[in-house]
Parts: sequence; structure tokens; C-alpha cells
Amino acid sequence: MPASTPPRPLCRDCDGFPVVTITTGDRHRDGTRVTVPVTCRTCQGSGHTTPVSVVRVGR
Repeated sequence: MPASTPPRPLCRDCDGFPVVTITTGDRHRDGTRVTVPVTCRTCQGSGHTTPVSVVRVGR
């Protein structure tokens, strides 16, 4: 049986939903809403965080 990798922790700021679409309240001429995609700044759209023990600092 192959070894499984441990699951990566979810981002605490976006809770695993890194990209969302927000309506602005305006409408296009055809009646659809104007939306803006927003990406999580903490995880930069990945939905996961890197454990502190894995981060390498310096040389």
C-alpha cells in the first residue's frame, strides 16, 4: 500500500475558499449583475497554508 501524504492545513482566513465573487450592486445592460473576483491575500489563492515547521528562513 502506498504511503499517503498528510493533508495540508486550510487557510485560517478564507477557510479553504480562496477565490470568491462579490456583486457590486450594479447591473449590465442585459440585466446580469456586475461581479468582482477576490482572492485571499493570506494564501494567495491556494486555499492552504504551509506549516511553520516546513518554512525555511535564511540560508
